[in-house]
Order: sequence, then C-alpha cells, then structure tokens
Amino acid sequence: MAFDVMGADGELGAAGGRRGMHRFPGSAALPCLAGLLAAVWLPFMHPPPAAAEEPGDPAPGAGARQLDELVVTGTRILRSDVTGSSPIVRAEAGDLAAQGAVRVEDMLRTLPQVVANENAGRSYYSTGTATLNLRGLGAARTLVLVNGRRLPAGSPVPGGMGADLNQVPAVMVDTVDVLTGGASATYGSDAVAGVVNFRLRDDVEGVHLQYQFSQYQHANDGHHWQRIAREAGHAPADGPVWDGQVSDAALIAGTGFGDGRGHASAYVTFRDVEPVSWGDRDYSSCALVNGLTECAGSATQPRGTFADFGLLREHGREGLDVQVEGDRFVPRAGTVYNFAPPNYFQRSDRRWTAGLLARHDVRDRSEAYTELQFMDDRTVAQMAPSGTFFHPDTLGCGNPFLSGQQFQVLCGRYGLTPGDEQSIYVGRRSVESGNRQDHLRHASYRGVVGLRGDLADRWQYDLHVQRARVSMRRTFLNDLSKSRIRRALDAVRHPDTGEIVCRSALDGSDPDCVPWNIFREDGVTQPMVDYLSLPLSATGATGQTVVSGHVTADFGDYGFRLPHADEGPRVVWGGEHRREYLRYDPDAAFRNDDGAGQGGANKPVDGTIEVSELFVEASLPLAHGAAYADALVLDGGYRHSAYGDGVDTDTFGVRASWAVNAGLRMRASMQRAMRAPNVRERFLPQGFNLFDMDPEPCAGPVAAGRTAAGRTLEECMRSGVTAAQFGHIEPSPANQYNVLEGGSTDLVPEESDTFAYGLIWTPAAVPGFTVGIDHYAIEIRKGISTVQPELILNQCLDGNLPQCAKVRRGRGGDLWLGSDLAQSGHIVSVLANLTVEQVRGYDLTASYRFGVGEWGRLHLRDVLSVTTAASRQALAGAAGVDCAGRWGATCGAPTPELRNHFRMTWLTPWRIHPSLAWRYIDRVEDVNAAGVDLDARHYVDLSAVWDYSETANLRIGINNLFDRAPPVAGLAAGPTIFGNGNTFPGLYDSLGRYLFAALRVALP
Repeated sequence: MAFDVMGADGELGAAGGRRGMHRFPGSAALPCLAGLLAAVWLPFMHPPPAAAEEPGDPAPGAGARQLDELVVTGTRILRSDVTGSSPIVRAEAGDLAAQGAVRVEDMLRTLPQVVANENAGRSYYSTGTATLNLRGLGAARTLVLVNGRRLPAGSPVPGGMGADLNQVPAVMVDTVDVLTGGASATYGSDAVAGVVNFRLRDDVEGVHLQYQFSQYQHANDGHHWQRIAREAGHAPADGPVWDGQVSDAALIAGTGFGDGRGHASAYVTFRDVEPVSWGDRDYSSCALVNGLTECAGSATQPRGTFADFGLLREHGREGLDVQVEGDRFVPRAGTVYNFAPPNYFQRSDRRWTAGLLARHDVRDRSEAYTELQFMDDRTVAQMAPSGTFFHPDTLGCGNPFLSGQQFQVLCGRYGLTPGDEQSIYVGRRSVESGNRQDHLRHASYRGVVGLRGDLADRWQYDLHVQRARVSMRRTFLNDLSKSRIRRALDAVRHPDTGEIVCRSALDGSDPDCVPWNIFREDGVTQPMVDYLSLPLSATGATGQTVVSGHVTADFGDYGFRLPHADEGPRVVWGGEHRREYLRYDPDAAFRNDDGAGQGGANKPVDGTIEVSELFVEASLPLAHGAAYADALVLDGGYRHSAYGDGVDTDTFGVRASWAVNAGLRMRASMQRAMRAPNVRERFLPQGFNLFDMDPEPCAGPVAAGRTAAGRTLEECMRSGVTAAQFGHIEPSPANQYNVLEGGSTDLVPEESDTFAYGLIWTPAAVPGFTVGIDHYAIEIRKGISTVQPELILNQCLDGNLPQCAKVRRGRGGDLWLGSDLAQSGHIVSVLANLTVEQVRGYDLTASYRFGVGEWGRLHLRDVLSVTTAASRQALAGAAGVDCAGRWGATCGAPTPELRNHFRMTWLTPWRIHPSLAWRYIDRVEDVNAAGVDLDARHYVDLSAVWDYSETANLRIGINNLFDRAPPVAGLAAGPTIFGNGNTFPGLYDSLGRYLFAALRVALP
C-alpha cells in the first residue's frame, strides 16, 4: 500500500487534486518486527539510484491538478505542505488491484487497524451491508467519508447503522486515508475511533474497461474436522473444491468540457458473487462445541422431537423424549439435526453502481462541483430449513394422526384421554419447505452540489448541500407460520365424512387450514407445506440531508506571524446542519413474531435526529527554520453540537507537529468528544434475538452438588432456578439462547478522550527510507452498547444481584424454549450506557524503496499494529476485562495483540512487476469456559502485473498461497460477535486460497 512518508495526513485537494506528495507504493505485513528489520538493513546493501517513473496501471485520468493549497484528511485547515499531526495510513488505487479485491472491505481488512464487521461472510442476522470497525470500537464510532463528505447509514435493518461500503465503487477509488487518532472536532462526534476517507477519481480521461474473475480453492484435507463430523454421523466436505466465483466488470469514462474549465468523470460497475456454504468446507461441516471435540446439532430434526424438557419430571412424572420411526414413537437417544451445511459462508450478491463526478469553473475564483452516485445491491443469506422450534408446548391427545402406540406413549401411560392435552414441546424440522432465505435489497442514491473558491487572496470558502437515501426491501422465504402450526396440529375427524381436518376449518375460523401429519415418516404432503409456509417482508429507508459550509483564512499575509514563524495563523469557521432519519416497516408476520424461524418479533422503527453544529479550527505556526525546530505548528479545533431533542455536546481537540529537522518529526494530539446516540440506538424497539453460549452454567445433570460448569444450587437459585429444576434443566441442543435486545430513549451521550503521540524518521543518509511510530490511547465512558448476555448471567451467579433481574427463566428453568416474551426464558440486554472502554497500542509503518541496478527497483513496506490494552468494564460492580489478545464472553470478536502486513514489489524494466505480501495475525486466547484459543496465522500473497501496452495490462494473483485454513473457534463464534462457519471471516481468510485475473484496457 502506498504511504505518505510525511506520515501524517493524506491530503484531499480543494478541487480534488493532489500536490507535493512523496508516495512509496508497496504494502507490507511481516510478523513481529522482521519487516522493519529488513527495511532498516537493506538500505545499506543497495544505494538507491535516482527516482524513476513508476509502472503500474495505466492512469485513467490526465493527472491531478496542481493546487496552491491542500485540504488534509483530519482537518479543514488549508496547507501548503503535507505535514500534519494525526496518524494516517494511506491505501492507493493500486492496492485494490494488487490484492485482487473487488469488495472494498476485503482490501481494508488487511490493514492491522481495521476489522470488517458486516461483510460477505455473514449469513445469520446479516444486514446485507459491509461496514468497517476501527480499533474494535464499533462501526457506530467509525466515520466513513467520500471526498471528505459523509456516507449515509447503510441499512434500516437491525445492526445496519454503519456506512455501507458497497456504495463505494472500488474502480474509482484513488486513495483511502485511514485516520486512527480521532477527528470528532473536525467531522462530528461519531469519529471517536477515527475516519476512513475515500477519495474518488474526478479526472478520468477517455474510456476504460476492466474485467476481473476470481474464485476460491480449498483442499478440504482437515482430517481432524472430518473425523469429528463422521463420528457424529455427518458427511463432511472432503477433497478439493473450487467455488465462490466473483465476476466484476467496470466501465469508466471522462472528458473535459467548457474550453478546459470543467471536467466530468462517470462510471458503471457490475459485480456478481456466487455463494459458498458451510458444507463446502471441512472445518464448517458441522457446528463445533465442547472445546471443538463434538458436533452440535438441533433437536428440531426431520423425524420430530417430542420432549417435556423437564416439565413432566418437575411434577413427578416420567420424562418424555421421543421421535418418529414409521408410525411409532421411539426414544430419540440424542438424535439431532446438523443445521450447518445449508448455511451460507459467503452470501450470493449482485451489485450495480453508477455515478458522475463533475466540476466547472463558474468564475475565475469559483468552482461548482457535483457528485451523483447510485447503487443497487441484492444479496441472499441462507439458513437451514425452518420448522416448529418447540412451540406449541401442548399437544392434543386426540389427534387422529396419532397411532395407537403413539397415543399410549404420549398420553395413555399418563392417564390422559383423547379429550385431554399433554404438556409437551414439539420440535420438527420442515426439510420439505427448503432452506430459509433472507433476500435483502438496498438501493442508495447520493447527491452533492457545492461551490468553492476564493473570497480573496488568502480567503477560501466551500459550501455544499448533500442528500442521500438508502431504500431497503427485505423478503424472507421458506419460513413457517407459528399460528398456522398450532392450527395444523389441532386436527380432528370431520363428523360427517370422517376425514382428518383442522378444528379451525371445521368451525370456520380458518377454512384453508390443512392438518400437518408429523407423526408418520413421509407423512408431510405439499399441500401441508404450502399452508404452513409464510413469506415475511419488510421495507425501510435511511436518509441524510447535510447543509455545510466553511471559510478558511490565512492571516500571514496581514502581518500576523510569530517572530520565528514563516507563516501566519490559519483559521476555519463553519457550520453544518444535519438531518438523519430511519424508517423500518416490517409486515404483520414480522411484527407479531409469527415466523417460526425468526427467533423473535421484528418491530418497526421510525425516528429522526437533527443536529446543528458550529465549528472552528486554527493552526498556529510557532517556528520555522530554527535550530531543532525546522517547523513547529500547534493546531486546535472546537465543535458545538445542538441536537433537536435538547441535548448539547461539545468536542475539542489539540494537535502539535514538531519537525526537529528535515529527517525527524514528532507529533501529538488529544481529543475530547461526546457522541450522542444515533437513531437506531434511541428508537429500536425491544425484541428477542438469539445468542450462543456453551455451556449454560445451570443446565444439565448435577454431580457432587455442582453442574458441569461448576455451579451450585445456591448460585443458580439467584438466577431463578428452583430446587426441583436444579439438575433437570435441559440445555439447548444447538447452544442458542434467547436475549431481549433493543434501544432506549434513556441513553445519554457517551464521552471519550483520545491521546496520540509519535514520530516519523526519514534519515538523509538513507534516501527513500521512512519509519513512523505512533502510540494511541482511547478511553470511552458511558459507552453505548449491550452487555454480552452470558456475562449478565455469570455476574448474577457470582453474586452481582442487580443483574439477576435481567435473567428470566422459563417454565422448566430454561433460557431457550419458545419466543413468547411473557413465558419464554431469556436474558435482558438492551442498549445502555456502559461504564468504561479503553484501547491502547502502537502503530508502526516502515517504507523503503531502492534501486537494484539494471534489475529495476524494489519497494518494501511494513505496517504493524500492537494492541497493548483493550479493556471493557461492561457493568458497574463487575471487574474490567482486558481483551487484548482475547476473544469470547465479554470480549466478543477477537482482538489480536499484534497484526502485521508486509509487501515487497519489484518494478522490473521488462513490463512485468511481481509483488509478494506476508500477513500476520497473532494468537488469540479464549475467555470462554471452552478455552478454544485461536492460533496465529501467516498468509502469503503473490501477484503480478504485465503492462502489455500503453493501453492494456493484465493482473493475476493468489492470496493465501498455501491455503491456510482459518483458526476454528466453533459455534461460540456466532453471529452476535460477527462470526460465521466456526470462524471469523471479517478477520481471517475464511474460504482458503483466492485466485484472480484482471484485464484492463483503454478503449479507442
């Protein structure tokens, strides 16, 4: 990845151009400090020749326009140089091509500071979007910009508030600046963790066509995982597979107009992604539990599970747990359904984008500009078939489908008659209905109209209006209706014909009802499936209107300069009004929790947030050209935000940059920010969801007075377990439990402090070499988040009694049966202002380019990120947990202590330019009871560019050359912490080897 060696800040020209840059292409990741050592040692082996023209992709534009001033990401202060005081990592257009990434999130997740939360590797609870998470602090605290202006919230569905990177056309990306030091005073309070700024090309010349084909390949030779699956009676993936094909095509064009006073650039892109299922990989052929030693399964299985789960035993009766064989009930004997294979590991996806970027000089000192963008993305998330997931909890003894033996097993031996009902849970997988599919379509429209220019020689202005809207349509197919299940299982004989009919059809309350015969193998017919099937649908939208303007002034020309400074102070004044809305409108089936396979009700949302802001930034040069102070600059900023609900927040920051001499510069910054809750955080209605827990501490048999998790009766009674239930609570066979989630209007703004300091060294004795290191520390108080339900439960058991009120046990002491809020067991974990979150660490970047004589040039780059602390005190009264190098429970997704990326690019004189990358992710320890640690991963990537002619080139490559399988975490790597397929696709290469080939041509 190319890097601005002044480190500081990638700059965005006021009119879209760039100037004064020293960029060193090449990207890097070597474990520990090997990459840095190489970068330090190699300069002394090969004296660098004079700089040469760098080959690569034929530029689709005529080059950047030269400007006298620059706008730097992280500040609106206009500068005449590229120095800055905030740590920025820059990725350039060539990075996308070098990695073969057609999804922007796939390219950025290789940066050690970034995790892709929502991504193509999610299926359960997917929003259908792609979001970024800086420093592990969440998408809501990561601000995403395009050309310095905001992207709207990606989706109105739950979890969709982050900006959707699908809106960003990769083919038009010129640079990506990742500022990780916080920039709330400049851009708004949601830049707590940092800013990702995509600069799009607006200087394209001519017509260019690009096509890339890529796919995954995996050997499936994990004999350990295959053995576990076979022992469970499953057929695992075995032998090499080629799948997950991705086709990506783009057409871009540009031209000047108006006698050179204007320019327009346009693009159209299309991307088609084929799905990959869990069953296509050996390590995801089943959901792994118990320390990765067994396959989990669902008791909701095709032959049906009829079980009391402790209800009968609690009343002194013999328990019941049977399944259907022929037309008989036989002991289930632990039979479960392997729900893993149908689930999508990579969602199918089809996306169109189109856009226009134009600018025109309307006067000698003014320029009008516009950005028009459109995206239509359709994706499908697939899950195992639906069924009746242990609702209802009673069954009529007189059901005419019951054989005599079944009646006796179910009712007769308990003294019940055909006129009675038995308290029994019914779980039956409706494999006849097909796999559940969640079809998500998002169409985004974004328009910017602005005017910028000079008010006077040293006064500039920029005014713009921005409107954006994301429309969403969701269709969930192949689910079953709970209400129809109840009616279909309440079957009787017609008094006149003797035909088996629904009671509701007989009394006229549901004439269309078809009785469901789940008491005989092969008893389910298509009319039964048609009656039970329930499509669910929802529509919604997010919207954003921004009116913003600022004026920049340079007071140096008026004589305001400090004695030792060559330049005077520069000041920016501005204001912004922003209105954001979110509307989510699910149909009646979603709202009423009628979908059997939904996990809970899906409630509507309709909310708006408005904020008016005033901001000021100032830059004060203190010294230039002095001894030990080649340049010394102090910057500051302040923003006041007034929200429509009466909440006011203040954000400020101070930054300093000290160039000791031409080769050494130090920088430091601090920021105080207050982030108000967004629309979804405030207005999301409360409803059930599922979370993964292995094991449930109070469930299962008891030995020596303790459960398998080591809990006693006294401890479990704190959470609502009775003495009669203790030892008889049935754990969820799928290790999935109910949690009540939602927003809260009681939320208050969270507070944060960010500190960063570092240095950049460019030794004159080693031309072309740069190394920079920065330390960062972020503390968030009153952080808006949810608490892991497992932590709430364990805190209750440990004696934190206020948490016990959030644990609601079901009829049998369970936390998983059913989805009725009033009766079903669950844990309450709604959004709240938590206590403290802290993240600290170091970022190091080393870059070196040098000549190798007649062999051309080598570019080396290493990006290293070390997380020294990632603590979270989620609950008052609970001890804080340091999640650096850990995952699971309170920590959630993995936070490696060390991530590294090294790239070496060889620019040969023969038009062929190979590149090698080495990526490293450190070992991560499990804080769950299962103790499943994630081993370190080394990935090697190879690619090469062949510049066939001035108008065409070919790029080929292989990422994860050695087909390293991802570290397996098991079912605990669930969707609530952005896992899928027993692993974490947003962090690791989850599908194996990735091969790509791309052709790019300039059309005549």
